[in-house]
Amino acid sequence: MLPRDHCWSWLAVMVGMLLGVRPSACRDLSGGRPNILLLMADDFGIGDIGCYGNKSIRTPNIDRLAEDGVMLTQHVAAASVCTPSRAAFLTGRYPLRSGMVSSNGYRVVQWTGASGGLPTNETTFAKILKDRGYATGLIGKWHLGLNCDSSNDHCHHPISHGFDHFYGMPFSMMGDCIHWELSEKRVGMEHKLHVCFQIMAFAALTLTAGKLTHLTSGSWTPVIWSTIAAILLFVTSCFIGVLIVHADCFLMRNHTITEQPMHFQRTTPLVLKEVLSFVQRNKHRPFLLFVSFLHVHTPLITTEMFRGKSVHGLYGDNTEEMDWMLGKILDTLDMEGLTNSTLVYFTSDHGGSLEAQLRNNQYGGWNGIYKGGKAMGGWEGGIRVPGIFRWPGVLPAGRVIHEPTSLMDVFPTVVQLGGGEVPQDRVIDGRDLLPLLLGTAQHSDHEFLMHYCENFLHAVRWHQRDGGRLWKVHYTTPVFHPEGAGACYGRGFCPCSGDQVAHHDPPLLFDLSRDPSEAHVLTPDTEPLFHQVMDTVARAVDEHRQTLSPVPLQLDTQGNTWKPWLQPCCGRFPLCWCDREGDPASLPAGES
Repeated sequence: MLPRDHCWSWLAVMVGMLLGVRPSACRDLSGGRPNILLLMADDFGIGDIGCYGNKSIRTPNIDRLAEDGVMLTQHVAAASVCTPSRAAFLTGRYPLRSGMVSSNGYRVVQWTGASGGLPTNETTFAKILKDRGYATGLIGKWHLGLNCDSSNDHCHHPISHGFDHFYGMPFSMMGDCIHWELSEKRVGMEHKLHVCFQIMAFAALTLTAGKLTHLTSGSWTPVIWSTIAAILLFVTSCFIGVLIVHADCFLMRNHTITEQPMHFQRTTPLVLKEVLSFVQRNKHRPFLLFVSFLHVHTPLITTEMFRGKSVHGLYGDNTEEMDWMLGKILDTLDMEGLTNSTLVYFTSDHGGSLEAQLRNNQYGGWNGIYKGGKAMGGWEGGIRVPGIFRWPGVLPAGRVIHEPTSLMDVFPTVVQLGGGEVPQDRVIDGRDLLPLLLGTAQHSDHEFLMHYCENFLHAVRWHQRDGGRLWKVHYTTPVFHPEGAGACYGRGFCPCSGDQVAHHDPPLLFDLSRDPSEAHVLTPDTEPLFHQVMDTVARAVDEHRQTLSPVPLQLDTQGNTWKPWLQPCCGRFPLCWCDREGDPASLPAGES
């Protein structure tokens, strides 16, 4: 039996022959397996990229990646919000299987000091490749939980899920990190605290008046306690914004907090410096590096070099800075002689946020021709994402694939490329993409893909291969606000359940192969195959549900409430402040 490295050599030669490439032009795999570089944007609209049709935002480095590699046009996320989508990406499984969903509207991990997160019994591609000898690193955003029982048990930490090295935010960038008007939780909490303060203050005044006028008898204890409660509520409402910044907006290197709170204008150079360091340290062995950009999530922190440079305001500036960062990372591979030995993949965790707007300014992404956006469980705009693979000498440059694929497919693809084995003790929903990328397979292995919103099934797509049709069935859709709008403006995001969603009986049917914008609802009168499609999809849903097992929902109230004993703090709680980064002068933000 040939040694594994010789098998990889033969694979490279055979791949080259299939593609019409001379064996000498293929990557020499005799020295090891491919490096794997995964690049994921945050809240990035597919319509904001040049190679996907945008003509006004400059993304030359992403476009170059597509020109030199393979571009997927029907690539979808497993969820339309961050936490469940990223859980599915890392595990190759629908987030419902791991419990990385909620049933009560929380949707994502809400606090760094919450106990919910990616369960330790889940297997990530990083864990498998680490066991196969890969150096594994994650730089950037995590947002899949941190601790379970104490502030330093790190049960959900990236290192507990197979990454040798972590540098970045264990939480997520958000408007509250800079006390922005577009707030994820600060404004709502301030309002609730203010209402509670008014109630307690009124109670304290009423009890005091009753005592002074002798209308009530008894001790002054209720007066004292209600007054103390009112004062505490008022003080908390004044400082909740500062508390959120310190609680959630910090950087870690492995298990150590290095900056709390973050100094945002130096975050970009620090991230690039960390990527360069990781690649240089591990260039003589196979590595897996997951660069999870903080761009282009609000509040769109952008260095001075890019502010005001695009024609699309701060969002365009932030997008162009991310593209520049991507170019710098690709330059690092070139500089270290690793370009031909590295599989590079670029995507986004889900679609752009339509509701991220303030007055006349749009701070969220554009999803092109696709309906809806972030947080909408079924509409294409929330789940259709870019998908670009590059591997010089192996994958054909300039190839475009119009088959349905998923972020979950990255799991079996990189596991098998790295010499690992896909787990057989659990359901894996992803499919190996390599045959499709190489052109040795004409069709995707996905016949059906389920589209969940929290733990509710909102839609299903069916790839009818024999007829070349791509059907989409919607069981539930959000009710847009105001009526006639294309999003849930004024509500922050669209819900998954309750009185602000519409349940359809019969379900809505679209033919994405002819109507990718989901603009024309098909009926039994307009589509002869209507009942056949509905029956086929209904059977597929029944079969899918039989594969589900009950698991604790990590993002429900119990696991998604802030617990002070879980709060990471680099000082003595609550005095959480430190700066161990120093001045990243070795890589100034203005370097070009």
